[in-house]
Amino acid sequence: MAFAEDLSVFFDTDEFADAVTYNGAPLAGIFDNAYFEGQGIQGSQPVFTCPTADVASARHGDLLVRAGVTYKVVGVEPDGTGITLLRLEKQ
Repeated sequence: MAFAEDLSVFFDTDEFADAVTYNGAPLAGIFDNAYFEGQGIQGSQPVFTCPTADVASARHGDLLVRAGVTYKVVGVEPDGTGITLLRLEKQ
């Protein structure tokens, strides 16, 4: 079984993944909005992790909508294994 096939369960909306809209099209992936704190700064950084093939042309300024909330892409980080992390900013 290929690595990408092993990961497919994580991007299945019946399992772990969230269904979102990315630039008007449906997309499945894992949304996280972890809290951080350090050196007197605190906040959260929403991110969305998904298969690189689904966001191959991703760029800053793209829009992702999850649960009625719109986010702008402010960072695109492919990891070289077929997974991309989109850094988001709530609009």
